[in-house]
Amino acid sequence: MTMPAQQNSQIHQGFYRFINEEVLPATELNPVTFWQGFEQLVDDLSPVNQSLLDTRERLQQQIDHYHNQHQGERFDTAHYQKFLQDIGYLRDQGDDFTIETSNVDDEIATIAGPQLVVPIANERFALNAANARWGSLYDAFYGTDVIPRVNGLKPGKRFNEARGNAVIKQAKDFLDRVFPLEQGSHHNVSAYVVYYKHLLACFPDGSQSGLHTPCQFAGLTGHKEEPTAILLQNNGLHIELTINRKGAIGQHDLAGINDILMESAVTTIMDFEDSVATVDAEDKIHAYRNWLGLIRGDLHASFQKGGSTQLRQMHKDRFYTGKNGEEIRLHGRSLLLCRNVGLLMTNELVANKHGLQAPEGIVDAVVTCLIAMQDLQKQDNDSIRNSRSGSIYIVKPKMHGPDEVAFSCNLFERVEQLLGLPENTIKIGIMDEERRTTVNLKACIREAKQRLCFINTGFLDRTGDEIHTSMQAGAFLPKGAIKEQVWIKAYENWNVDIGLACGLPGKAQIGKGMWAMPDEMAQMMKTKIDHPRAGANTAWVPSPTAATLHALHYHDVDVFDLQQSLQQRSKAKLADILTIPLMAADQTLSHEDVERELENNIQGILGYVVRWIDLGIGCSKVPDINHVGLMEDRATLRISSQHIANWLEHGICNDAQVQKVMLRMAAIVDEQNATTENYQPMATAPDKSIAFQAARALIFEGKHQPSGYTEPLLHHYRLLVKQQARQ
Repeated sequence: MTMPAQQNSQIHQGFYRFINEEVLPATELNPVTFWQGFEQLVDDLSPVNQSLLDTRERLQQQIDHYHNQHQGERFDTAHYQKFLQDIGYLRDQGDDFTIETSNVDDEIATIAGPQLVVPIANERFALNAANARWGSLYDAFYGTDVIPRVNGLKPGKRFNEARGNAVIKQAKDFLDRVFPLEQGSHHNVSAYVVYYKHLLACFPDGSQSGLHTPCQFAGLTGHKEEPTAILLQNNGLHIELTINRKGAIGQHDLAGINDILMESAVTTIMDFEDSVATVDAEDKIHAYRNWLGLIRGDLHASFQKGGSTQLRQMHKDRFYTGKNGEEIRLHGRSLLLCRNVGLLMTNELVANKHGLQAPEGIVDAVVTCLIAMQDLQKQDNDSIRNSRSGSIYIVKPKMHGPDEVAFSCNLFERVEQLLGLPENTIKIGIMDEERRTTVNLKACIREAKQRLCFINTGFLDRTGDEIHTSMQAGAFLPKGAIKEQVWIKAYENWNVDIGLACGLPGKAQIGKGMWAMPDEMAQMMKTKIDHPRAGANTAWVPSPTAATLHALHYHDVDVFDLQQSLQQRSKAKLADILTIPLMAADQTLSHEDVERELENNIQGILGYVVRWIDLGIGCSKVPDINHVGLMEDRATLRISSQHIANWLEHGICNDAQVQKVMLRMAAIVDEQNATTENYQPMATAPDKSIAFQAARALIFEGKHQPSGYTEPLLHHYRLLVKQQARQ
């Protein structure tokens, strides 16, 4: 440990060096003044942070008492709502208002498109996501099941010409649908030329046609008569027709189109929270250093592919010539948001004079913004720049109600003062994933009305909190049935309704949750269009390829136009949101149904936990019980562990039954991970497996975990593994 200037705190030595040697020199901040201000900020806000956590616990105890008092009675929504108001859980939402956020980048304010969420601790993943602003439509079609892998279209080690032709057909069908010609089809175009500010498509018979909507043509590269790229625009998103008659595809294409590049992941959340396993100073410094590399633009990753070493680094901006001869400069990377941790956890980076660790969320706010302010110092001509409007975007997860939102805004104000940033430089994203935030969403937005840049919904965490909050109310339905209940649709619509009423369009994102099956892209294309149709101008996807495909939905749906019509619909009802998805009093499940649900939950828990605890992997594609790869993070773990804890509490299953299923599922998970490097099997010696012990604790201690969160137990057992490795 190293003692900074005021001698009231203990700062981890490695963290102290990282800030002093790698971060502060790029700023004009005085190190002594910075550390003094940092220390004061932590001293001032740590007690407030703890008081808010105490309020969570007090309210939970009152809710538990309410449900215990009314066991066996018919649930009375009106009575329950009044109770929540009386204890201060449900707050007065106040008069109507409109958010006042300013200096927001177009990617958030006026462009609707996919959003990636990626673990900051993995350099390669982070770079892939940052560079996913542009993606190949040809590659996305060819490499996924969007083109069926049947009837001679199955991909193999060698290029399948029939599949390639199917890809090009589907891609040009997209052009005909979204960028139709006044006459003819893109399938039959032999050349594209630019004539007097217009794009002309030429056909083999010598005829020509312009676009049905001429303003969709935005620019080009190369000569007007032989362009090397054509830039088109629709619903705020760009696509590029890459023309190369000598290219591998272009040489066989009538028009010489070698690829179609889609503007894909418009924004990306670099995640310090649910998708990473950062449990100590070493882990946190590594994560901060990756964020620093992204902001500076020099993060890189080397990897082996095809027997050679590949270097991945950040893409630069893209340049075109506009129809009037002007230069068009388009962002070459996703606009990066940063998700800090919530209020619950502490970390060894900073401790007070009594040895009590500082809240990790406070430290995250200071450090991620200290790093991000370097981006604000860049000049307009810098090729690797994030925000063009001078903002820093911080997504805050797992806030419970308006008081916690107000605390986060106060924290950001203090950080701005510490760093010398203009007021409201730091924008806040509110994740609507806890029930006390959902039912008070309007009041939450009011607290952040000058900073708000983002709200979203997330089924998994929201359901995990629903179960924990109502743990004593009764036995919850099986997970599949929970999704079909009235509360979930009301929750999704409520979020959009309130976002629209508070004036988010044109100033902030309204988002929807993750598609968790990265290999099931055909199914995603059929179902995820529901997110833009619901009025969300962004939605989460699990990979750059998925972002390219999901971008097609935003060409088919004009979200901002749709949002105007949605403001006229009947609004979601609070009473529906407060309807707890419980099993009916006379409802019974067969032994087989209970076993099937336990197996599904427990296999998922073990599959995720064993990688988190033993390998330090916070997010990965984990096979489910049916061997379908699911992109998992802690949200999945929360809902599964809380669901079993609830069933144990209400006698739907028992301890011995759960233990037996855990042993069976451990063997399956071991088999699924047989080829995973450094994997430690669980089933052969479960009592010696720290990962198995962690999974057992998450289930059997689940009802006692704060808000049902998994972090305290995960961190404890991961630290045990790291300690063992050092011995």
